[in-house]
Amino acid sequence: MEAIRKQATKLRDQVAKQQQAVFRQFAGVYGGSDNVVADETELQHHQRLEKLYISTRAGKHFQRDIVRGVEGYIVHGSKQVEIGTKLSEDCRKYGAENTCTSGTTLSKAALNFSRARAQMERERGNLLKTLGTQVAEPLRAMVMGAPLEDARQLAQRYDRVRQEAEAQAIDVSRRQARVRESMGNPDIAMKLEAAEAKLQELKTNMATLGKEATAAMAAVEGQQQKMTLQRLVAMVESERSYHQRVLQILDQLEGELLSDRQRIEASPSVAAETSVPPPPSYEEINGSFASQTYDETADTIDYFLGEVMHSFRAVSDGELNLSAGDYVVVRKVSNSGWAEGECKGKAGWFPLDYVERRERVLASKMTHVF
Repeated sequence: MEAIRKQATKLRDQVAKQQQAVFRQFAGVYGGSDNVVADETELQHHQRLEKLYISTRAGKHFQRDIVRGVEGYIVHGSKQVEIGTKLSEDCRKYGAENTCTSGTTLSKAALNFSRARAQMERERGNLLKTLGTQVAEPLRAMVMGAPLEDARQLAQRYDRVRQEAEAQAIDVSRRQARVRESMGNPDIAMKLEAAEAKLQELKTNMATLGKEATAAMAAVEGQQQKMTLQRLVAMVESERSYHQRVLQILDQLEGELLSDRQRIEASPSVAAETSVPPPPSYEEINGSFASQTYDETADTIDYFLGEVMHSFRAVSDGELNLSAGDYVVVRKVSNSGWAEGECKGKAGWFPLDYVERRERVLASKMTHVF
């Protein structure tokens, strides 16, 4: 349909040009300057209308391109939501089954990843819905809307009347020549008067339609510019808000996964985990604990006090929960990087890198140790 319209417009322009050439030919032969249809004011209306027609047509095509682009983005985005949701479900299933025999770290990480992925896919779905309702639908309605078609029909009516007026001006010029040749023949003179009256009526109609069409096309152009810019802003704001929320989700997930990675990398071997004493017997201390020294004269073991620099969340029963700022009595240090100690009346294992040795502690802090 669009191709047919373009072809019809092209043919109409060609016919108009041919008529104008014929008119100029007759005007040059007969000197009918009074019959020139395109006076200065009408010519300005005509040129303005042509520019508005081109502008609104380009604006319509731009809006249509945006709608097609958004619709394509929604189709591909919906497929990505489906894939991401399936990945989230697979991770949730693995985390819930918890088949690992050496610990629950990876299972918890899988559950965290599943939760975050599900949140991100919900956000993506909300974005696609917003793009459809706030961008594609309003622009599509304007592309197919009545105001633009009504304005274009007015412009086309004006163009047809203008062509009729030009043809009528040629006819008037021809009749004027006949009147001069007939030496005042009454019948020919009456036909000339009728032709001039019709020409004047066409000029009046043309001027009226020109003003109406110009005003309608200008209104459509302004509405196109405003609506298109508003929808572009809405699209940018929606995508910006989506990426901000996704970034927050990813930041939280990254912190959780890094904590899980540190725990699983710093965790003792499977054999060591299964033999961790709850809490250890100090009479069984041997040389495998590098931080402990044995004083032969005093027959005592050298413990030390450490400040917790990073919070640690226990995964198994043999581990000890620590919060940053706590103080812990370190009683054992294994070669694998784990330490055993007591904090707030509880004992267990924790990564040695999470604490720093302290020689002196304020008396007010000692109440947090035992």
